[in-house]
Amino acid sequence: MKRTGIIYSAIVLALIAGCGKGSADVAPTTAESVSTERTTGEETNVEEGSSEETTEAEVNEEASEEDNSEDSAESGEPARDYSDVSLKDLAADYFTFGVGINGSTLENQTLNISEYMELSKQHFNSCTMTNLMKSGYILDQMGSIKNLEEGNEEPALNFMSIDPTLKWCSENGMKMRGHTLVWHTQAPNWFFREGYVDEGEYVDKETMLLRMESYIRQLLTHVQEEYPGVIYCWDVVNEAVDPDSPDPDSDFMCRMKLGNDPNPWFETIGKDYVEMAFTYARKYADSDVKLFYNDYNTFQAPKTESIYTLCSSLKEKGLIDGIGMQGYWGIDYPPISDIQAAIEKFSELGLEIHITELSVGVDKENEVMFEKQADKYEEIFNLLCDMDTQGGGPANITNVTVFGLVDHYRDGDTTNSRLFDKDYSPKPAFEKIVNVFESRQN
Repeated sequence: MKRTGIIYSAIVLALIAGCGKGSADVAPTTAESVSTERTTGEETNVEEGSSEETTEAEVNEEASEEDNSEDSAESGEPARDYSDVSLKDLAADYFTFGVGINGSTLENQTLNISEYMELSKQHFNSCTMTNLMKSGYILDQMGSIKNLEEGNEEPALNFMSIDPTLKWCSENGMKMRGHTLVWHTQAPNWFFREGYVDEGEYVDKETMLLRMESYIRQLLTHVQEEYPGVIYCWDVVNEAVDPDSPDPDSDFMCRMKLGNDPNPWFETIGKDYVEMAFTYARKYADSDVKLFYNDYNTFQAPKTESIYTLCSSLKEKGLIDGIGMQGYWGIDYPPISDIQAAIEKFSELGLEIHITELSVGVDKENEVMFEKQADKYEEIFNLLCDMDTQGGGPANITNVTVFGLVDHYRDGDTTNSRLFDKDYSPKPAFEKIVNVFESRQN
């Protein structure tokens, strides 16, 4: 069909329709507050407005799209049906494939979206709760204060935020990465204070070690007894290496601050908090559960070296099994050679390597940018396959986790780094990843 023909037909139809109607419906202008989930769990609110209006340019664009559709049909190249494809099966020779179970409340988590969870079952054999397993959701302030009043110094825990997802995993044969035991962010301030109240002074080292051990023991005991075999590894400590606020007495640049605020774990325990967290985790974890150190910007040379130093020490003590490399990367950064250098360095330790939070976003949502996003994902997965021992590389890469599945999965979610669009259709990134694995099977 030619473009002029479409425009002419559209005008005729509009005139005919107009004879039977007094006026056409006009789409209203809307504006809504939206938010993006961050690795820190904070949300950034922005206002987005949209206006829909039919214009001649849009009619022309639709005509062009129909022309393209006809050209595609005539060339015998229909869009591929991916319904019988499974990412976890394609990646099986290399590593397990994981997905983020998003959500910051029991009400808005993706566990409540059946289509999301069914798609997760099809493509993934590992999952990570992106927020609800962090200590801020599990620690119970009122229960902890009550414990103190009854002579019990241990903190109280509440597992309501994690039990539904753990139950789903147990019933559906899905494994989980535990995320995370000890992190300076999303840990409530009162947990580090005398009397379990925000206005209290920081407790001493001995008291904080008691609280740390109790928290780890209670949490691990709960998940292992109630949902045996579901959690196969833990991010024991998250983001403890920081070149911007390093402890001068630490050989691994132990984080002292987060911005202008103190790192409460360092403030109460000192640099030993990292090793002690791994010590307690090893003490209470089942023998087949792996323990990981997890961090971002692992490709930056100062952090690479410091993480290597930290994990080398932990390995000597038999306290660690792997390193988690968060994948908050962009279309143009970091250079793939930097990621490769970090993987090569960590592989020297003989530890497992996980890509824990793979997330490549775009600034604008259009065809050009999503193709660039796809190219970046393709580059990343080609590197990971090449670097893995299965591909002849030096690294024992055992899991890659994308930190979400569907763009804009709920009102207010502006994240566009995922492999499926809001309508659950595969994005170009998904197609490129499939091609990476299929090309290696030939």
